[in-house]
Amino acid sequence: MTTFIVLLGPPGVGKGTQAKIFSERSGLAHISSGDLFRENIKNQTELGRLAQSYMTRGELVPDDVTIAMIRDRINRPDCAAGAILDGFPRTPAQADALEVMLQEFGGQVDVVPFISGSEEVLVERLSGRWTCRASGHIFNEKFNPPKQAGVCDFDGSELYQRDDDKAETVKRRIQVYLEQTSPLISYYRDHGKLIEIDGMQSIEQVTQALLVALKKH
Repeated sequence: MTTFIVLLGPPGVGKGTQAKIFSERSGLAHISSGDLFRENIKNQTELGRLAQSYMTRGELVPDDVTIAMIRDRINRPDCAAGAILDGFPRTPAQADALEVMLQEFGGQVDVVPFISGSEEVLVERLSGRWTCRASGHIFNEKFNPPKQAGVCDFDGSELYQRDDDKAETVKRRIQVYLEQTSPLISYYRDHGKLIEIDGMQSIEQVTQALLVALKKH
């Protein structure tokens, strides 16, 4: 039986962290749409070149291109039992397209955890975020500081702050996310698949809440 989970949550709520932990514990593959785009563009796959052609022109990548990337990824052996989708879908139209595509694999979106958090705390979390240049390891000056300031614990490379992790940009990112995603949250709630989880708890508490909620489904 295949299990497909769509993980929702605003920037800074720890969605990526939870997806990785849950992937390790459940054995389901973690598919980050952002990572998938970067991988296809870096490897200059046919889909990557197509996506890049839209991005170069400043246009949104059409849904069918993104769906094709996800279909290609789900075809890999590590997705035989299903997957956790992180970053896609973002709209009800994309959710409809995803359901049609998952039917090819004998599956559907089974459950949609929505990890929520207060804007104030999310801004504090993200604006204190520093990223390692070599491998993208993430630290937070308050919640997860590196052992040595400005240096990655894992590979010793320099830590830097991305432009989109600066406070004003962060506030805008959260507002845009909530505006764009609220119809999707309503969509999955109406379909009886949404589970709301308090993302302001500790990482382990959020993981436990996720595991309990998913067992019920």
